Amino acid sequence: MRTLFYKASLIFLIIYMVNFLKFGLYMPNYGKIFGYARNLAEIAKEAEDVGWDGFFIFDHILVDKEGKYPIVDPWVALSAIAMNTKNIQFGTTVTPLPRRRPWKLARETVSIDHLSNGRLILSVGLGTPPDAEYGAFGEETDAKIRAQMLDEGLDVLFGLWSSKSFSYDGKHYKIKNVKFVPKPIQQPRITVWGAGYWPSKAPFIRAARLDGIFPLGKSSYRKLIIEDFKEIKNFIFKYRTLDSPFDIVMLKGVLPKTSQKPNKEKIKAYEEAGITWMMFYLGASLSYDDLLERIKKGPP
Repeated sequence: MRTLFYKASLIFLIIYMVNFLKFGLYMPNYGKIFGYARNLAEIAKEAEDVGWDGFFIFDHILVDKEGKYPIVDPWVALSAIAMNTKNIQFGTTVTPLPRRRPWKLARETVSIDHLSNGRLILSVGLGTPPDAEYGAFGEETDAKIRAQMLDEGLDVLFGLWSSKSFSYDGKHYKIKNVKFVPKPIQQPRITVWGAGYWPSKAPFIRAARLDGIFPLGKSSYRKLIIEDFKEIKNFIFKYRTLDSPFDIVMLKGVLPKTSQKPNKEKIKAYEEAGITWMMFYLGASLSYDDLLERIKKGPP
């Protein structure tokens, strides 16, 4: 009896001590450093080696019409990252699904899912700035129409990822009896996060059918606080019907030069608010040596 009590106590202690937060890095896919696939693959390897849990890049095709910055195709970069790492999770923050052919994205994501042995996370949203990302190429800039395309695009992705014969008759996309193989390694599907500006409700209702959300403040001057994340969690779970894990991502500022070690009270507060990922930004203005120095301090 005493042995059983000891084992139960030990299991409880282990569970209590586990830090459920994951720590990641996110950065542009443009700039003198981040605009090249080889650099991103090397930086991702450095991050993995010192224990970071995730590595995420923007999915821009054009930041501004003047073409001030070198930009790398995110899917080429993610392929390089997949080949140069073994364990770290990685993905996009965020992919503007309405400017993508969802069947092309379905092929790309499954290919990288297999290449990385199931480590890809796809984040989706409307994408900004609409004039550069859409208007410059004669594509749709109206936010409401793009939201419709985003919802339909998700339906198409999920249908094609099933590897079953799939048809779709939407307003923006139509498919007739198509079957995609292979299936993703991740099951029941590749992990998908939504994105949105809180307290706008539509993106968070959409996220309820996905696997996570990374929320932003409505303006660049308003940073989300713990209470916001509690509200977000409660709101999403009013609509969520899936019985599966759900990620809530907290975006932090530029990764500092000195490592930050949150105390136990802060970690507990983050977890109670539903936060599962804490992401630190690597700014495009940092030098290569500077950003490596910051990464090598390791996660909190």
